[in-house]
Amino acid sequence: MSLKYTISGRLLACLDSSCWIAHAQHARHARRLPLPTHLQIRSYSHHAHNNPKTSISWAALASRSAIAVGVAAGSLQLLTDDSYDNSHGKVKATKIRTFRLAEVKQHDRTPGLLGGTSVYDITDWIEAHPGGEVILAASGGSLEPYWDIFTIHKRPDVYEILEQYKIGEIDDADLKDGRVPHDAIVDPFQHDPGRDARLVTLTPRPRNAETPELGLREFITRNELFYVRNHFWVPAVDGEQHKVTIELTDGSERKYTVKELKERFQTHKVTATLQCAGNRRKSMTEGAGPTNGLQWRAGAISTAEWEGVRLVDVLADAGLNIEELPTDAQHVHFSAMEAYGASIPIRKALDPWGDVLLAFDMNGAELPRDHGYPVRVIVPGTVAARSVKWLSHISISPDESPTQWQQRDYKSFCPSDIKNPNWQSARSIQEMPVTSAITHVEPTRGERGEVESICAEGYAYSGGGREIIRVDVSMDGGRTWHEAELLDAEAKVSGSKAWCWRHWRYKGQVPDDGKTVSEAVLVVKATDEAYNTQPQTYESIFNARGNLATAWDRAKVS
Repeated sequence: MSLKYTISGRLLACLDSSCWIAHAQHARHARRLPLPTHLQIRSYSHHAHNNPKTSISWAALASRSAIAVGVAAGSLQLLTDDSYDNSHGKVKATKIRTFRLAEVKQHDRTPGLLGGTSVYDITDWIEAHPGGEVILAASGGSLEPYWDIFTIHKRPDVYEILEQYKIGEIDDADLKDGRVPHDAIVDPFQHDPGRDARLVTLTPRPRNAETPELGLREFITRNELFYVRNHFWVPAVDGEQHKVTIELTDGSERKYTVKELKERFQTHKVTATLQCAGNRRKSMTEGAGPTNGLQWRAGAISTAEWEGVRLVDVLADAGLNIEELPTDAQHVHFSAMEAYGASIPIRKALDPWGDVLLAFDMNGAELPRDHGYPVRVIVPGTVAARSVKWLSHISISPDESPTQWQQRDYKSFCPSDIKNPNWQSARSIQEMPVTSAITHVEPTRGERGEVESICAEGYAYSGGGREIIRVDVSMDGGRTWHEAELLDAEAKVSGSKAWCWRHWRYKGQVPDDGKTVSEAVLVVKATDEAYNTQPQTYESIFNARGNLATAWDRAKVS
């Protein structure tokens, strides 16, 4: 018995859609969505019945090693030969095979997914899957927990594509109230590392947590208090066996183990601040309007001393001619083990003062799992989204990374472009603008308990290696200003430029302007060496994504 699928002409168009073709320009990455093997895909319309679009031979279904449970949706049906009327192109009957859950679970860690009640074989989809082999994490288990993370999949055309791989349904005997029991769903976060209880958690799965006040007041953020920004679960990696692949524009490759990176190249240290593009997004939401994304306050920023090898040295060793670059060598793509990807302009990667590292140590210790073990990229002065963790692949390309984190998530727009921003025309965020924040305010009281003065502290930072030269503080909401004291002058730093934050402190009298202390507003703004300074209001820089929330920081004095 052979198997057939019915499929609409519209779905054939979906197979060629941009979402399901890898967009990298060189041939290795321009991979088209493969059609399911052992299927004959036929398109029906009012004018063309029984028109075979593609016919591919396939080994017997019983020999396939990849079975998965997934969400049932779409218009495809699994048919037997005797249920298809070839002369009229019509379905006579449908026969769906049933699987027991135990049978599906036997295929754990082979190509697959889980969720809902339908069973899929996705063996032939792995190579073209835009997220790479991260899809294997769901094999033998439920798809739903993963699609709650990869929300981009929750679209009709994606469900239709998935339906091409459907091979059956879960037996009713294994369902509870028509669904796969919760205890049969594999938790993708079950192997995540433990975290310090002092971190300010925004989401537990995936873990996204801010550095607490204690960490924000220290020049070097201790590893356990460094803010955590994860898009997925944390990969479990054998550091000794892990390799990083370097791919050049001509398709040539060179693989390096972490041990080889440490032994073959000179190591360097760089003191660098990493800051999420959404840091202080909560303030933009409160000051200008609703924004999409995690509502970070001022703690999605931390500083560490990173140790590793220079990316430019590794690229040269892999065969890139850095003295006379190929014309198609314009961007460097970084791919992670958990499907995340981003890129930077090659000029940043090759800049002898750019200090871009492949790092394996953080503050004198092995990289923690949350921060990229066994090797990550550090791109100083640039949005942290480009400092890819759990690095697995580096490629040179004429174009930016095609991932959603390069093309959509980390961009900013005109304040009025709220509903339909032009993602294609907006530039991806690279170097960060100047910003500052208030992290601590402590009042000094008189004999009768009245507030006489305050001591305020915070941080200031600018991207691109631009040094902070001044921090101004106002005690009356911005009518008059006073210069704060810059700290960290004696801090030991490594690197070619000012890649890290400066802390500031201000002590001053509460203004006697007839207002109560509870009405006084403390305001701070920073200026960098290029005399860039912060905008006054969030309305002037508002964007629906809430990125680059760098307006004056404010705090009520109480």
